[in-house]
Amino acid sequence: MSVTDLIDDDVEFERLANSVLWPGFLGRTVPAWLDAALRRGLAGVVYFAQNIGPDLDALSAAIRAAGPQALIGIDEEGGSVTRLEAATGSTLPGAAQLGALDDVFATAATGAELARRVRAVGADVVLGPVADVNTDPRNPVIGVRSFGADADLVSRHVVAAVEGIQAGGVAACVKHYPGHGDTHVDSHHDLPRIGVDPAEIERVHLAPFRAAVAAGVDAVMTAHIVVPAWGEEPATLNPRVLGMLRDAGFDGVIITDALDMAAIRESVGIGGGAVRALAAGADLLCIGNPTNPGAAALPDQDEHDYRTARDAIVAALRDGSLSRDRVVEAGARVARLAAKLAAPAPGDTADAASYDGTGIVRRALHVQGELTTAGAPFVVDARRSSTLAVDSAAGYVSEALAGGEATVRIDTARLDEVQRGAAVDAAVAQARGRRIALLVDRIDTDPVQRAVVAEVAARAADVVAVNVGLPAEGVGVPVIEVGSASRIGAELARERLVGAGR
Repeated sequence: MSVTDLIDDDVEFERLANSVLWPGFLGRTVPAWLDAALRRGLAGVVYFAQNIGPDLDALSAAIRAAGPQALIGIDEEGGSVTRLEAATGSTLPGAAQLGALDDVFATAATGAELARRVRAVGADVVLGPVADVNTDPRNPVIGVRSFGADADLVSRHVVAAVEGIQAGGVAACVKHYPGHGDTHVDSHHDLPRIGVDPAEIERVHLAPFRAAVAAGVDAVMTAHIVVPAWGEEPATLNPRVLGMLRDAGFDGVIITDALDMAAIRESVGIGGGAVRALAAGADLLCIGNPTNPGAAALPDQDEHDYRTARDAIVAALRDGSLSRDRVVEAGARVARLAAKLAAPAPGDTADAASYDGTGIVRRALHVQGELTTAGAPFVVDARRSSTLAVDSAAGYVSEALAGGEATVRIDTARLDEVQRGAAVDAAVAQARGRRIALLVDRIDTDPVQRAVVAEVAARAADVVAVNVGLPAEGVGVPVIEVGSASRIGAELARERLVGAGR
């Protein structure tokens, strides 16, 4: 083989690799490396919080100028997980709120409104809805991102959300197959293992995905979870698990969860994960958010991660360890979805003026116990630190609950019992007799967070818990169950506190 032939092969292999790669990137303009990759057939990009600015539609136009068929995805669920409103907090209902309300028309309308917002900024793939059935209350990464713990309820709301999103000319991507709801490990940090009987997984956790496939969902995202009964590889890299999805009749795009998550990065690496995911049957490789390493992130983390995945695929194609036909098949599925989304939209199904997300959240919010007094609260934030999935410290929640006034933070995970007691004393003293709104998110299962509630209640005369996590019983103080760490949820909880009996 001549040198020219080798060069031609490498050009072809790079084009094939690009056709299945979906990176995140840094900044609010198109970096040079991304522009070059888009011109060489890159599948598209995924937006995260660092990309969001007032000129996002112009950024989308610049991306499509370089890659006319580029898919632009955004990890936007509403409720606790938002990128479009990362700076101020979501004004859309979250899944747990919609599930608690159990009004599929409200869920479909919310999906349509989400599609309208996404399309308005030039994006065309929503990484949602979450189809996980949250059967483990300890789950650190799903929780209120799920519609609930009942498979039938989750299934009907997943279908409603998919239909609402896709009616607006935007692709929905249900996640995280085959179900991330029965875990108590966050796959951003480690590799969860699911010890549930496979029959239960089939009956409970796969049901919403089957419903979404029957409803014509465009894409399904994999989970980095191990089901030992199906092999020791995480689902993202497991041909048996992804084959089950194809056997269920799904012929759309299988998208990986982010390859930069610890479950993949710290086991087989981004490059190894990219090659093995393609070999297992995935079509589009979400590389991830380059800000996830935090202070350890390289200045060029986005390009570094992209090149790591691309070069690994090229090397595997060159040495024959990855089938060229498999990558061609994957790229063809991605291109088919891009062509579908490039066609004229069927017309707006969501009218921003008529959509009443506030009304939906207000209907979902409820109070356990009796709010006997009214008045602006003093806010003490005792929530856990946010996860990488939420991608934000969600400080806007405590700010909105406090109406812009000062708040106090008690980090229940980092303080020992003595330090916690001192922090509670200081917070109660600072409240100066005002009603205390104790912002919590894990009083259903976390004994430390529940202890903080009891300690504050023992020191203050008027305490209300504002719970943005899963519902809890027997807390000992009135609880406003919000079900989402969102701006709209916090604003409506404050409305109840200030108006009390309304």
